[in-house]
Amino acid sequence: MIDGAIERDALGILNRTFGYDEFRGPQAGIIAHVASGGDALVLMPTGGGKSLCYQIPALMRDGVGVVISPLIALMQDQVDALREFGVRAAFLNSSLGARDAAAVERAVVAGDIDLLYVAPERLLTSRCLDLLDQAKLALFAIDEAHCVSQWGHDFRPEYLQLAVLHERWPQVPRIALTATADALTRREIVERLALQSARQFVSSFDRPNIRYRIVDKIDPKRQLLDFVNGAHAGQAGIVYCASRAKVDDIAQWLSAQGIGALPYHAGLDGATRRANQARFLREDGLVMVATIAFGMGIDKPDVRFVAHLDMPKSVEGYYQETGRAGRDGEPAEAWMAYGLADVVQQRRLIEQSEADETYKRISSAKLDAMLGLAETIDCRRVRLLAYFGEASQPCGNCDNCLDP
Repeated sequence: MIDGAIERDALGILNRTFGYDEFRGPQAGIIAHVASGGDALVLMPTGGGKSLCYQIPALMRDGVGVVISPLIALMQDQVDALREFGVRAAFLNSSLGARDAAAVERAVVAGDIDLLYVAPERLLTSRCLDLLDQAKLALFAIDEAHCVSQWGHDFRPEYLQLAVLHERWPQVPRIALTATADALTRREIVERLALQSARQFVSSFDRPNIRYRIVDKIDPKRQLLDFVNGAHAGQAGIVYCASRAKVDDIAQWLSAQGIGALPYHAGLDGATRRANQARFLREDGLVMVATIAFGMGIDKPDVRFVAHLDMPKSVEGYYQETGRAGRDGEPAEAWMAYGLADVVQQRRLIEQSEADETYKRISSAKLDAMLGLAETIDCRRVRLLAYFGEASQPCGNCDNCLDP
């Protein structure tokens, strides 16, 4: 039962501070639960409005809401956006100089900050933990909670230590959030973050505005060009490639064909990556060619397509990467060129890895599920949602439904 006063308080903040008329989906229930002091695990697809699920309870409760996020590159943007709404927000990460960091720390202790964004490695320092001991804490929000999973491609070792929040501050509510987690990852989040008593809020994983298409890989460059020029000329998109060299090659090739393409991978220096990301976010109609190093937390609503020139290692990876399309709710397309050579190469990488047998077994199972999605002759959306434990009917909006 949602307390009426809590709901009115939450709705008032939604209206006055953020300028929205009403909550979407399960937002109201999540916010009321956390504002009342409960722990929560929230699985909500990209574009579902996860941020408000911790921002509003933090503003409703006394003290500072501490948001743990691995996305240092985006903290500045998140904090700037909140300040535009009049929210007293700040961040602590390695990009801040000593003087600026000290000013933020003083403001936290003085109670002058509503929301503090912190990278996990910063949070776990004795200096930061001691700082939080001196502050009044409203809540902890653990964003991108799937980073705790050792089986996922976004694994961050620091996330394994975040159970310290419950041990050190057992009375402070915690909300863990992710856009992608199968049953195994869900169990891992609960176990490693000590969220056994948390209420789980699981939204539908369906992104009905995304059309899924997978084609046989014959001449991938030409196929990609035909796809982009055919349905998406002049539109913003992301092209994922498995290697840095391929990213550079495809970005140069698309540019030579008259398409505004930018590369993004961990081998580029930080300044180039930041500049390319900023251009992609601010300018219209650019195509980002990237490894999976790009995208987590990227908030560009009008990405009209996501293309894969290599098959992802798992259905979660595919879902997360394709989910960066169409966040504005308008029609978008997820396109992949797939060949059996992709699978052979990935199996070889798993077999040759130094990892233990459990990791190899789980990696192989994840690859098999992805292969099943690529090879299916039935509705791709049904297959995709079934992976996350969700039953559905044929969608009428994937390649297999439209052209059986």
